[in-house]
Amino acid sequence: MSLALVYSRAQVGVQAPAVSVETHLANGLPSLTLVGLPEATVKESKDRVRSAIVNSGLNYPARRITQSLAPADLPKDGGRYDLAIALGILAADGQVPVAPLSDLECLGELALSGAVRAVQGVLPAALAAREAGRALVVPRDNAEEASLASGLVVYAVGHLLELVAHLTGQVPLPPYAANGLVLHQRPYPDLSEVQGQVAAKRALLVAAAGAHNLLFTGPPGTGKTLLASRLPGLLPPLDEREALEVAAIQSVSGRTPLNSWPQRPFRHPHHSASGPALVGGGSRPQPGEITLAHHGVLFLDELPEFERRVLEVLREPLESGEIVVARAKDKVRFPARFQLVAAMNPCPCGYLGDPTGRCRCSTELIQRYRNKLSGPLLDRIDLHLTVARESTVLRCDPSGESSASVASVVAEARERQQRRQGCANAFLDLNGLRQHCLLSTEDQRWLENACERLSLSLRAAHRLLKVARTLADLEQVELIGRPHLAEALQYRPGS
Repeated sequence: MSLALVYSRAQVGVQAPAVSVETHLANGLPSLTLVGLPEATVKESKDRVRSAIVNSGLNYPARRITQSLAPADLPKDGGRYDLAIALGILAADGQVPVAPLSDLECLGELALSGAVRAVQGVLPAALAAREAGRALVVPRDNAEEASLASGLVVYAVGHLLELVAHLTGQVPLPPYAANGLVLHQRPYPDLSEVQGQVAAKRALLVAAAGAHNLLFTGPPGTGKTLLASRLPGLLPPLDEREALEVAAIQSVSGRTPLNSWPQRPFRHPHHSASGPALVGGGSRPQPGEITLAHHGVLFLDELPEFERRVLEVLREPLESGEIVVARAKDKVRFPARFQLVAAMNPCPCGYLGDPTGRCRCSTELIQRYRNKLSGPLLDRIDLHLTVARESTVLRCDPSGESSASVASVVAEARERQQRRQGCANAFLDLNGLRQHCLLSTEDQRWLENACERLSLSLRAAHRLLKVARTLADLEQVELIGRPHLAEALQYRPGS
């Protein structure tokens, strides 16, 4: 048969759209033509495939070969199609049967010797193949990653000849069986190591319980970074769906998702990071820091030192939980449901309000420093807390509450939220606010007056209600009361 069809997968953001590799052999001068919008690395595959077939002892047909990578309007890049291209040629030439190919998808780059090399973005392709009901052939080095998609039949190959022998029935490949995933979770720093800072620990508890964004303000050395690094250890473990989303992002970013499976990410970019580094981008869009922090924590230290235009790009993903990177030919959508924790000094020198009186910053200088942060961005941060200096007496034996004990309280509060509304309080929409954040008439009037006095925006008022809902959940009560509203107001700037 001179016509064959092999299935593969492209990589577009964290998605893996299907690609059909159609191969036709015709009489004429020997040649190989690739069509279907292949980029340079895909066009180079014709030389890799020819050498791999010849060096494997197989017959490379001396005919006119035309291969189409459909759909034609989807850009293709990388060496991930090599195995499918080689298999299409061999099937069209009759060296392997065509029938089994309808139930397979192939990924892998070929070496000149015929060895199959690992590629990026295997996990999204594995999840898509499982959805399509096909088995997946991957390089042996990618097999364990592909096996994260439970219920998917995975075949691991190390050489082109192994796949040919499997398809011809000579040496059938057994489905890859993972030996049991080894958890590589690194222990998070414990909250008990933080000396004092009772109010800041309370804010961490509230932030963790409701997935709220948090801003620490205070002089240097008060433990802002120390506190922020403890937040991931207070959050509930990832469920399977969330863990697969996080692992898929790491996969397309060139990282090994198994190295931290299934751990919540904690990203800590430097303040010199550019906009594309934070939100993603490039000629071939790649995930940025906010996507790498998906279902985890994004910590921005020295917040005013970031360029203002860089910080402003956070506004959309903080509301929608995703970021759209637009290019001339296409738009790529990346998930970005992260929890923001930020830290800053109260003034350029950092010592405004310090009892020692070390601050020498003028009012104009302080105002210019604070104006680096826009009102709309600060509005999207639910909890604002000033971290004061603690005693300089060093304690060798930490005596605070441990992360494990706080995490159990957080887990109970999150469980109440899931049963009630199916999401954390921070992600409630307007309908959710109306249904689950009910106030008495007196409390409603009291809150309206407080918001008016503090000149809070409607967005800030809604976020205040969400924080109050979390405080009520921590007390395991269904109705939001005046004490919950009063404490929530303390976490707003100017209150």
